[in-house]
Parts: sequence; structure tokens; C-alpha cells
Amino acid sequence: MNFAKKLVGNEEERAVSPVIGVILMVAITVILAAVIAAFVLDLGQSQSASASAAFEFSQDGGTLTATLIAEDRVDDNPDYTVTSSGTSDHSFASPGISDVGDSAEIEDWNEGESVTITADYQGSTSVVATYSG
Repeated sequence: MNFAKKLVGNEEERAVSPVIGVILMVAITVILAAVIAAFVLDLGQSQSASASAAFEFSQDGGTLTATLIAEDRVDDNPDYTVTSSGTSDHSFASPGISDVGDSAEIEDWNEGESVTITADYQGSTSVVATYSG
């Protein structure tokens, strides 16, 4: 009889372990339900991606050349818009850039001006490259 009391413990010690066990099981169940709900309701895919392209810029005197070197997420038949700001503003859409390797030239380029190139992807326009001289 004395041996059984040592295995079970006294009255105060017996309730601690089952209460902690129940709390842990409830917490695990809630976390598991949230993870399953996220997959089932597809909550992680509500964000849209923006356009992605890479340009290389080279300057030769008063002419700045922007060359498309890579594109990842752009619409078919992309419409790149090149805008420069500074002392002499230049802005033109569809500057002849449609494939990797194509270039656009901005003449009368002055130091201190900046160039921004935008592209469309899935109905939204985003900046894909910038250059400051």
C-alpha cells in the first residue's frame, strides 16, 4: 500500500500534470486548425507580383543608353516607359524595347538627371529600373 502512494504522489501533486497536458493539447489543436484553414482557404496567395526586368545603363557623352538585359514578369508585348527628369525632361513610351538586348537612347543627357523605367504586369504598372547620373 505504501508503494502505490509513492507512484501516484500526494493530493497536491496529482492535478498539475493533467492540467498542463490538457492546455498543451488545446494549444496544438488550435495551431493545427489555423494551419489547415490557411491551406484550405488559400490565404497565402492573395498577393500579386509586380513586374520584374533588368536594365544596364551606359553613358557616352551626352547620350544615355538603357539596354534590357533580363525580363522575368512582364506582360506579353511589354510596354516599357522611359522617363527622365532633371534640367531637360525626356519622356517616351514604347521606346523600341521589346526583347532582351534592345536599347533606348536618351540624347542631350546631363549630369544630375535621373531615369525611371516602368513596365506593366497583370494590369499594374511598377518601376523596374532607375538610374541617376
